[in-house]
Amino acid sequence: MTRITTGWKRALVVALAGTSMFGISAASAANLTVWAWDANFNGATMQQAFDRYKANNPDDTIDIQIFDKAAMEQKLQAQLASGQTQGLPDIVLVEDYRAQKYLLSFPGAFEPLTDRIDYSGFAPYKVEVSTVDGQTYSVPFDSGVAGLFYRSDKLAEAGYEAADLEDITWDRLIEIGVDVKEKTGETLLPIDPNASDFFRMAMQSAGAWYFDADGNVTIADNAALKSALSTYQRILQAGISKPKNGWNEYTGSFTSGDTLATTTGVWMTATIKANPDQAGMWAVAPPPRLADVPESINATNLGGSSWYVLAAAPEKEKAIDFLSTIWAQDVDFYQEILVNQGAVGSLLAAREGEAYQAADDFFGGEPVWQNWSDWLGEIPPVKYGIFTEEADSAVVAQIPAITNGGNIDEIITTIDAQVRQMAQ
Repeated sequence: MTRITTGWKRALVVALAGTSMFGISAASAANLTVWAWDANFNGATMQQAFDRYKANNPDDTIDIQIFDKAAMEQKLQAQLASGQTQGLPDIVLVEDYRAQKYLLSFPGAFEPLTDRIDYSGFAPYKVEVSTVDGQTYSVPFDSGVAGLFYRSDKLAEAGYEAADLEDITWDRLIEIGVDVKEKTGETLLPIDPNASDFFRMAMQSAGAWYFDADGNVTIADNAALKSALSTYQRILQAGISKPKNGWNEYTGSFTSGDTLATTTGVWMTATIKANPDQAGMWAVAPPPRLADVPESINATNLGGSSWYVLAAAPEKEKAIDFLSTIWAQDVDFYQEILVNQGAVGSLLAAREGEAYQAADDFFGGEPVWQNWSDWLGEIPPVKYGIFTEEADSAVVAQIPAITNGGNIDEIITTIDAQVRQMAQ
């Protein structure tokens, strides 16, 4: 039997104590894994959030993995379908339009946060998109709150001031576009004939979608969709638009002065402001509403995403604590990402901050960020359902018929039949 001397005993106790302390320290330090798709936007804002969190959690680390958006969605879909949780992140970014598809297709895959996050502090429409059977699963992030960007200098030449663009209908905007063209020869709007953006914004302004809250197809008797299709047709017939295919043509149109306005999400701000020579020439108004749908208001959405915690996340509790501490409460953080990334978050308290209340000389000295945040709180909530992308495809397939003056009722019948077939 080997004897252990007193000195060796003391050394062994110290060594074991050190090992124990190291084990506890290692166990308490978390490494969060996050999946996102834009290094300069959501990846950068996530890093800034974690930098703030790390001030009180110095041992924790984060691994933000950036993917091509489509590749990330495909990877997430495949792994959830396989039932294999190994390799999934702790936190994943999900586009709001896809949220219901994931939540309904993969029950139990995402952690409900209903009792961990104060959702009364967020824009209601953002909470709605991630709620299923009374449980809410996301921490809302960026908003796609929409507005009407327009060249205020050009419209002023035709006699229009900011007040003339406030709280108007699409029909009134068409009248303005016709008048501007007659007086200046300028074309008001670009139209991408392969995009469904206009229809999404028009429907949500009325609190309507392709489906009801239970996922049933609501196209045949959808007054907002019918009005959107008819309004789109009138825009084309009025001669106030130019067809522009894809992102580069579309954005290049109004940033070059080829067209004068666009209704789109707040995220377009950075693209427009990338032309410093146009400072003071732009303004932003609330998005137009549908003239013949009483429920339609001058507030809507295009795009946006939210953060989700995987139910099988290795660092689930730490992930929830991080999201609830920074993303769900830190007003100063939202000022920071507004300034650095132009990210308009969904936390309503953020609009009381200094950055949101600041005037922007690029937009004529107006407090445009305050305006965006006010409109955000008014956006009607809708359930996007599982088959939004399929419904979009059915609508886009009918744009040639709309362009050629086709009968809107017949076009709706065709869209309805196609969506019902795809949604079976």
